[in-house]
Amino acid sequence: MIEQLTHRHVQVSAYQNAKNGKYYCGDSYYINATNDFFICVVADGLGSGEYAYESSKSVVEVAREYENENVATIMEECNKSLRLKRGAAVSILKVYYEEEKLEYSCIGNIRFFLYPPDEKLIYPLPVKGYMSGKPLKMKTHSYVYEAGTRFFIYSDGIEIPSVRNYLKGMLPPSLLMKLVKYHSNEGEDDVTIISGEFL
Repeated sequence: MIEQLTHRHVQVSAYQNAKNGKYYCGDSYYINATNDFFICVVADGLGSGEYAYESSKSVVEVAREYENENVATIMEECNKSLRLKRGAAVSILKVYYEEEKLEYSCIGNIRFFLYPPDEKLIYPLPVKGYMSGKPLKMKTHSYVYEAGTRFFIYSDGIEIPSVRNYLKGMLPPSLLMKLVKYHSNEGEDDVTIISGEFL
């Protein structure tokens, strides 16, 4: 699946592919740009197939419902939604245009890179583990940003060496597909990869 989002404050490309071409993708994502904020959610359900999809889909549905809240609150609500489900790794990025501020939180093995115009790559470490409805110690990172700052988020179905090389320009969906082809394990896992730039 390919998606592009263009807004006066942000432009985003997203690409997703299910493991071995299966019907159910265990990854889910949600991107939305309003006049006040941008939000990007990536959820990687544990394992693969229908039950992984059920978990990741629950996360993005709850995130959509609570998108007007801060990242910490959205993360808490997403965690609650996973009671009695398999569980998921979850990453949430929210950007507030007027304050030129962004918040980011992650549980599990989802990669996030922030690349400001000064080219000092930022990689906040995720909290180990996964969401399953049980109490968790979560951490929210806050950063200021400026126009021209780029970001890159991807699930663990892909391993990209030298990420900085791919953050020097906005990545179109065609290049995201090539990255998946060259750096994933031949379709052996679900893959979600999202690239964006703040304008």
